[in-house]
Amino acid sequence: MTKRLILIDGSSYLYRAFHALPPLSNADGEPTGALFGVVNMLRATLKEAPDYAAFVVDAPGRTFRDDLYAAYKANRPPMPDDLRAQVDPMCDIVEALGFPILRVPGVEADDVIGTLAVQAAEAGIATTISTGDKDFAQLVRPGITLVNTMSGSRMDSEAAVHDKFGVRPDQIVDMLALMGDSIDNIPGVPKCGPKTAAKWLAEYESLDGVIAAAGNIKGKIGENLREVLDQLPLSRTLATIRTDVPLDGGPQTLVLRQPAADALRGLYARYGFTQALRELEGGGPAAAAATTAPAPPVEVDPALSAPGEYETVLTTERLEAWIAQLRAAEEFAFDTETDALDAMRSNLVGLSVAVEPGRAAYIPLGHDYPGAPAQLDRSQVLEALRPVLEDPTRRKLGQHGKYDLHVLRRHGVALRGYADDTLLESFVLDAGIARHDMDSLAKRHLGMDTIRFEDVAGKGAKQISFSQVAIDDATRYAAEDADITLRLHRVLKPRVEAEPGLARVYREIEMPLVPVLARIEANGVCIDVDELRQQSADLSKRMLAAQQKATELAGRTFNLDSPKQVCALLFEELGLPAVVKTPKGQPSANEEALAAIADQHELPRVILEYRSLAKLRGTYVDKLPEMINPDTGRVHTSYHQAGAATGRLSSSDPNLQNIPIRTDDGRRIRRAFVAPAGRRLVACDYSQIELRIMAHLSEDPGLIGAFETGVDVHRATAAEVFGRPLDQVTANERRAAKAINFGLMYGMSAFGLARNLGVGRGEAQDYIALYFSRYPGVRDFMERTRQQARETGFVETVCGRRLTLDFIQRGNASQRAGAERAAINAPMQGTAADIIKRAMVAVDDWLAGHAAQAKMILQVHDELVFEADADFVESLLAGVVPRMTGAAELRVPLVVDCGVGDNWDQAH
Repeated sequence: MTKRLILIDGSSYLYRAFHALPPLSNADGEPTGALFGVVNMLRATLKEAPDYAAFVVDAPGRTFRDDLYAAYKANRPPMPDDLRAQVDPMCDIVEALGFPILRVPGVEADDVIGTLAVQAAEAGIATTISTGDKDFAQLVRPGITLVNTMSGSRMDSEAAVHDKFGVRPDQIVDMLALMGDSIDNIPGVPKCGPKTAAKWLAEYESLDGVIAAAGNIKGKIGENLREVLDQLPLSRTLATIRTDVPLDGGPQTLVLRQPAADALRGLYARYGFTQALRELEGGGPAAAAATTAPAPPVEVDPALSAPGEYETVLTTERLEAWIAQLRAAEEFAFDTETDALDAMRSNLVGLSVAVEPGRAAYIPLGHDYPGAPAQLDRSQVLEALRPVLEDPTRRKLGQHGKYDLHVLRRHGVALRGYADDTLLESFVLDAGIARHDMDSLAKRHLGMDTIRFEDVAGKGAKQISFSQVAIDDATRYAAEDADITLRLHRVLKPRVEAEPGLARVYREIEMPLVPVLARIEANGVCIDVDELRQQSADLSKRMLAAQQKATELAGRTFNLDSPKQVCALLFEELGLPAVVKTPKGQPSANEEALAAIADQHELPRVILEYRSLAKLRGTYVDKLPEMINPDTGRVHTSYHQAGAATGRLSSSDPNLQNIPIRTDDGRRIRRAFVAPAGRRLVACDYSQIELRIMAHLSEDPGLIGAFETGVDVHRATAAEVFGRPLDQVTANERRAAKAINFGLMYGMSAFGLARNLGVGRGEAQDYIALYFSRYPGVRDFMERTRQQARETGFVETVCGRRLTLDFIQRGNASQRAGAERAAINAPMQGTAADIIKRAMVAVDDWLAGHAAQAKMILQVHDELVFEADADFVESLLAGVVPRMTGAAELRVPLVVDCGVGDNWDQAH
């Protein structure tokens, strides 16, 4: 078996981690962001289990390039102090993890890596250079691959380099010489960018060829070239990575050592890597390096990580044999393969099933590439499978199975008995992790690298449809999907069942919701295209007016969509303060930055207005007509159950949760969501649900009393806080009470409340003190919740959903404060999410008996939207409202506000 070497560009790791992550620090205030990122990136390296590896960094002092050119790297700014402080700790951690660290005086890390890579390739060792530095592309050849540590992209061939840069690997150095490098201060041809350099090298083959032809190159760029001809050979030398550096040992000496557990334990404890400490106790270098997983590693039955045996089903006999196995199995996993990502429009290409870990089959149905073997007829296969797939007593498992339900429904199969979904099992267990896709879960829970879609279909412009994938490749990919899903379920199910609260959330809320969401998505909503055209024309006129006003205020034209031009104008020419900075310390021109200075000059306000109009037009007004499904004539959004850690649903294509409702323009968009002739739209919205949950959780008598009497809770709060009778509360006092009621739920400080109300900080603090004096139960609840979160690292909803707070026990003061605010708000948001999900399940069950008269078509925040026959509206409300108000038993009543109209806006 070919040996493997991984060479890590340590400087690239360090800088990229520093700039990619927020400014993290430990309890003592020491910066840790780069350390955190480096350990995470090294985790991937350790899990690859290479035969040889090295972490290569620059040695201090001058190099041969400094001797050749005194100005080399002269323009580089000094290393930031926060980054410099992490260099030695980084090396300590890398050393403790078992990586050889190489520093060679007189040359750069690039030269050491280049020398080792060439030596290894010549010795038949497959070499990976882990870096984000484009200069290394010059080394790509058989046996040497580049992997970008941040993006995961690979360059492993001359074609890959050419696709990326437009030149061959052996031309990269010449390209760099022509372009120059402002970071390293390597001189090049002024105004010569990558396209010009690639064009010249395509025509003249090499730098020497370009130099020889310099007299024939016309225009200003030709003049620039001729002016620097003498310095181009030096630039080429500076850009060339040496591959002949004398080294004490070769690639075979770079063997990973066993991690120094005691040293790692001390380092992780010092720098606050709590999760890494937990995983270190699990043993193994990969576990020691992992810092992002919120749960300790799980011991996996070896049978769940063994290679699988997969079969391609091409005959009726083998199909019948597998159907018999499905009938005999207590449960089985399944997955569909299609020719498109849109479940509402894709065609079934194949179907895979797994009956036990390691045993799976793929049934190809629509592979149509030249020379594809004969496949079973799709309709006949589905008819044969129908009794099993539609049998509610047969337990089916999937990964994000809602997609598969759509695909099968569109092909005439109403799947029943969908019992478990590994995406949802993972989400309920670890809502805080970013990814619940099958590939990530397989790596996390099984330690397995799965075949990815790009591995069989390609990627980018060269990606092919799955129907064009060779059936042998398709079998390995598709059968593995079903197999891995079954294996993951065997790992995750016991973990879910071990936590009774989480098990209830999973069984009573998340799983029953899957078919409900599938039905809502399939129902879709009608869109008034003419209304949107009118809105688009109006927005365009107002955008033009805003552009003209901005030009007038600036005294010149500029691109309002260009952050660079906006920054130059506001902060350099007009001298406005740059209040908000980018992660790299540069002035920002985002919405927050412009809003922060909008009171100092009219121009930021005009730019914000322009961007708001442009966002509405681009995101919704012009986009919605393009999303109409030609088969149904409706728009079908996609709902995501694992989209937010609190459990709230998110949606995409279109994102209905982000339609602004506080502005007239945002509300106008709702006019385009319409009911067809003879029908009405009905909107049912929970009233102040999070405040009611606050009353329930805090058990405060005053707040509970306000809701039980049915008075305006904000007016009641104002009466309490300001000591007035209800009928004497002023509009400003009610506004202040409303800001306090909602602000406290989101952890608003006195400073935030003061800014919100336009009063002094002292006055805002007095308001909060008065509020807590009148509602002491709220204050006590908030303190209890913070304390519980500090002790356990999580909070829970009324229904038992667990919400992990990573920074409550670690991180800097700002991060801990943010986690404490989340600790107050998360139980309320999460409980609200649980309640509306339970309501959706109950309402959907009732609607099953009235499918011809009404259907649920949208869910947005705390609101459900229905389409119903005009003469069924009263019956609909009579069925829906009690099911929504009965979705939870709180200490205060749940109230639902309802509206009816020809469009969504009217229904409010």
